[in-house]
Amino acid sequence: MPLQTVEPRIRGFICTNAHPDGCRENLRSQVRVTASLGAAGDGLNVLVVGASTGYGLAARIAAAFGFGAKTVGVFFERPSGDGRTASAGYYNSVAFHEAASQNGLYASSLNGDAFSDDLKRQTLGIVKRDLGPVDLLIYSLASPRRTHPTTGVVHTSVLKPVGASERIKSLDLNSGEVTFVEMPPATQSEIDDTVAVMGGEDFGLWTRALLDEGLLAQGARAVAFSYTGPELTQGIYRRGTIGRAKEHLEATTRDLNDQLRRSVGGQALVSVNKAVVTQASAAIPAVPLYLSMLYPVMRDRAAHEDPIEQMNRLLRDHVGPGRDATLDDDGRIRLDDREMRVDIQEEIARRWVEVTNENLGRLADVDGYRSEFRRLFGFEVDGVDYGAATEVDRYLP
Repeated sequence: MPLQTVEPRIRGFICTNAHPDGCRENLRSQVRVTASLGAAGDGLNVLVVGASTGYGLAARIAAAFGFGAKTVGVFFERPSGDGRTASAGYYNSVAFHEAASQNGLYASSLNGDAFSDDLKRQTLGIVKRDLGPVDLLIYSLASPRRTHPTTGVVHTSVLKPVGASERIKSLDLNSGEVTFVEMPPATQSEIDDTVAVMGGEDFGLWTRALLDEGLLAQGARAVAFSYTGPELTQGIYRRGTIGRAKEHLEATTRDLNDQLRRSVGGQALVSVNKAVVTQASAAIPAVPLYLSMLYPVMRDRAAHEDPIEQMNRLLRDHVGPGRDATLDDDGRIRLDDREMRVDIQEEIARRWVEVTNENLGRLADVDGYRSEFRRLFGFEVDGVDYGAATEVDRYLP
């Protein structure tokens, strides 16, 4: 294909293209962060479900380049075609394979519907053939809809409060203005659909599939990612439909933990991670405004972490070989501990009450938020010549 000069196509919280060179440099920078910490172990077998962006990608990098792990990644991403770029997650995964190959690391990826029985069977076949028993399963799948593998019903998740409507302070990403969003309460059907998509059922299916096939090593850990958030967002998050799904995930994980402990001396865990800029979180009212305040406050207090720093901490402090996870009273790993520090949340709460369109630039870093968002798709990345044409057709091995 002819080379293309790629410019971002972004409106609000939607970006429809990606820059392959920017995505590659993003990946390489995360590898460098991990390598700078030194080798933390060797010989891990790791399966990451939802491995192409965000925390899933960062966990795969932390395992491979920190522990020399063999990794299998599962994701659903769009390759390039008909003059369009691939999705950012696809380019990220191509770049991961390039870096793994250069470092002599085994990597295999499957691009398809991770909710489906067929892709689970394909994945188990590769694990059985190339890896053997898995030491660590990371479940980082984020999708707005799920076709149930047994019933064939398509469930679509919603972002709504439960029980009563909510008036939420937010940030209009198109106008850059502080707004209020009125959100009606979810119906029971919408709650059930959200739990079906974002709850713990699929995490359980993946974990039990590995267990049934004898593909979980002694002492194996299965870790699903979650988020709790501050009181400011609880009306539409933890007390909303997403919160119901997270409660289901945590209940499922407790059951899985009992099974893994009895069968392989292992653990199933929920890791509550820090809030980060993602395309999914950008669609949640209140979250862009919250993140526009959170990032500068955490940076001012030397407490900020990007996904790769969070995932290196997860593996090196909690779930890597020989590590004992530190858990809260509900049995969860809390990587959001720095975000939820009292001094940080008190400052965010103060700004939240005071913020208006007139003082937004002083109390929040909206431009910084937008830059973080663009970097997810390979734009505004240091070291990339965006004026140069580049090959957009890049493929997984």
